[in-house]
Amino acid sequence: MNDTTAAHTPIAAQDWNGRTVLVTGAEGFIGSTLVDLLVERGARVRALVHYKPYAERGYLAHYLTSSQVEMVAGDVRDSGRVLDAVAGCDTVFHLAALIGIPYSYQAPEAYVQTNVVGTQNIAAACLRHGARLIHTSTSEVYGTAITAPISEHHPLQPQSPYSASKIGADMAALSYWHAFELPVSVVRPFNTYGPRQSARAVIPTVLAQLHSGAREVRLGSLTPTRDFTYATDTAEGFLAVARADRTLGEVVNLGTGTEVSIGDLAKALIVASGRDAEIVVDPTRLRPGGSEVERLLSDNTKARELAGWQPRVDLDEGLRRTSAWVAENLHLLAPERYQV
Repeated sequence: MNDTTAAHTPIAAQDWNGRTVLVTGAEGFIGSTLVDLLVERGARVRALVHYKPYAERGYLAHYLTSSQVEMVAGDVRDSGRVLDAVAGCDTVFHLAALIGIPYSYQAPEAYVQTNVVGTQNIAAACLRHGARLIHTSTSEVYGTAITAPISEHHPLQPQSPYSASKIGADMAALSYWHAFELPVSVVRPFNTYGPRQSARAVIPTVLAQLHSGAREVRLGSLTPTRDFTYATDTAEGFLAVARADRTLGEVVNLGTGTEVSIGDLAKALIVASGRDAEIVVDPTRLRPGGSEVERLLSDNTKARELAGWQPRVDLDEGLRRTSAWVAENLHLLAPERYQV
């Protein structure tokens, strides 16, 4: 069987012990959490990390001497490097992406190159080497909910260049399932949060302000609602989808099925942190008109029925854990940016 035809045979459900897998974007928030779970379960992990001349490995630094994790520096936009990284792996978890909505207004082409072209390179390499592909989407592709909860059949609405690039990436990945029978599953997380998340996201931003002694929490719009999923639950969802052949060619939401407004979230974060502060709307943090996603609430029926996945960490517990991590790691979140 040659490399191309090997890709047509789905990998049966099994555990991870002794298997070799690739994680792109492995040094990131969700990527590093996924690497930890794979290592715990005996997998040999090849971690594709974005090349940095100062050799920073972030949350993977403790694996530098590990025989279970192989660090490979590269960029998903480099098709040759991607082809080499996928060789010898039976499963590829593709998390590498240019994230962050605000910057996408300034540099939309960069998002297309990394997210769309990068995904095309990953899919082509998986086809060449016979690897199963678990591609990472985002709930932002749905835009503001037309119907709720949001199922995988909800219309896609590109309300930012970032979400548009992720829609393109999703379609590129799925095209390899339809055109070439590449075993592909698309995982669509809803607002993952937890330890290691950067201050680009609302929860660590608020907690950094609180643990830096701020008496006011500065936010943009307080009315949008989100479905927040704890990081280890999201990572478990990736593994569950990868084990379930019924998810091949499917898009699978990973969310809790509950929503909270940003204003109520901020109040819960104040409680979780044990601090005393008031919430202030900062006009400089508001998104452009027509771009704000007002409501995200997942329907996780498919994840439960096809992959046997369900979230285990409720929001209050997750916020307590995240608050404790932020308090111990303020230096990583540049707390001086949040002094008011």
